[in-house]
Formats: sequence, C-alpha cells, structure tokens
Amino acid sequence: MRYFIEFAYNGKNYHGFQIQPNVISVQETLDKALSLLFKQKIEIIGAGRTDSGVHAKQMYAHFNCDLEIDSTYWVNKFNSYLSTDIVFFRFIKVHEDAHTRFDAVSRTYEYYIHTFKNVFQNDESWYYHNTLNVEQMNAACAILFEYTDFECFSKTNTDVNTFLCTITKAHWKVNNKQLKFTITANRFLRNMVRAIVGTLINVGIGKITLEEFRGIIESKNRQKAGFSVPAHALYLVEVKYLYID
Repeated sequence: MRYFIEFAYNGKNYHGFQIQPNVISVQETLDKALSLLFKQKIEIIGAGRTDSGVHAKQMYAHFNCDLEIDSTYWVNKFNSYLSTDIVFFRFIKVHEDAHTRFDAVSRTYEYYIHTFKNVFQNDESWYYHNTLNVEQMNAACAILFEYTDFECFSKTNTDVNTFLCTITKAHWKVNNKQLKFTITANRFLRNMVRAIVGTLINVGIGKITLEEFRGIIESKNRQKAGFSVPAHALYLVEVKYLYID
C-alpha cells in the first residue's frame, strides 16, 4: 500500500531534505524513524529537495508499507518519537502509482526580510538594512511571467534535464518593517528562489534596471544573476495535488 505523509520541519539543523553522505538530512531522519516504528524498511520519496537550512511549513513524501495505517494513532506516535524540529500532520492512503514529486501541480515558497534590526527575528528572517524600492522589485516580478527558461537562476552543474518552469505567482508584500516574497511555480530548480530574491534585491537597490533584469533571464547565465540570499529565511509553504484536499 502506498501512503503520503504531510509534515513540516525547521531546517536549521539539517543539511537539506535529501539524503547525503556523512551529514544529517530530513529524509534520512524520517526513513530511520518510519523503519523503526513500522518494523520494516521504509524509504520515502519527497515532493522536492530543500537546501541546507531551508524550512518547510508543508511538505509531502510517499512510501510503501504492508501495514494498514490509522492516521491519528501513528501521527501521535511519530510526533512523540521525533525531535522537536519535525512535526507530522497526517498519513494519506493513495493509489499505488501516486507520486509526491511528479504529481505535484504547484509549489509555493516564501522568503522573509526584516529591514530594521530585530533580535527576535534573526533565526527566521534575514536582516537587510538598505532601502529597497519594492515597487521596482514587483515590476521585475512581472517580467518573470514572460519566461519559462530560468537557467540563469539555477545552481550550476546540476543534474536536471530541463530548466523550464512555469511561474504563476511572484510578488513582494510589505508589512511594517518586514518584507515577504511569495513565489509559486509548477517546479523549481536548485537554488532558484534564493537566486531570484538576490537578483530582485539588486533591482530594489538600483544596481540593475528592469531591462537588465530581463537580459539576465535571457542570458541563461548564472554568473550574471544576483547573489543567493541566506537559506534560513526561506520556507516551502504549500505543495498542491489534484487529488488531496
């Protein structure tokens, strides 16, 4: 039987979602926990790969298991077993071909910046004190909708077959002295959101113009795009499937 799990995690203590040698990852932590408590080898496949230090307010993974799983009982059991930086929400029985990565129709990320020093936000938001022109940054966001090839924002030497992504939402919102960037797409490339945010900040401080922003996308050259902003302020907040409420 195949199950989806819905969960969240604080990525501070993990080297990303995906299993890597000699470092702790979310995937390995959950594989070990599920295998131990279900008393059979469990290997999960996630809806995506978050980078080291990136958080997920909503993440899905799937696995196969011989047991009939009662969601409420096992959710409580896992939450009592796992460390405080991972929380389980539910187990969902799905059809045998369901796939958390390939069946996802969209993913949404948020990035948080605080523009006035706040000692209580340093672990969850990035402090950036320079004045930003949010109107220009949102104008640059609108340019993203005109393109589907985002190689310029992808980590180099990555093992993807295509750099094509369809972005359906991208905007900045200001609330007092905090900025929130929201972006939704059918898929994301490695480091893509952090590179987009860094490039948009360059627009916001007047380092590059809107036409130069357009030229960066058309160049397909990562070296022409902006810096990657710190990981600790990035959150995967929603993954959507047509068959899950």
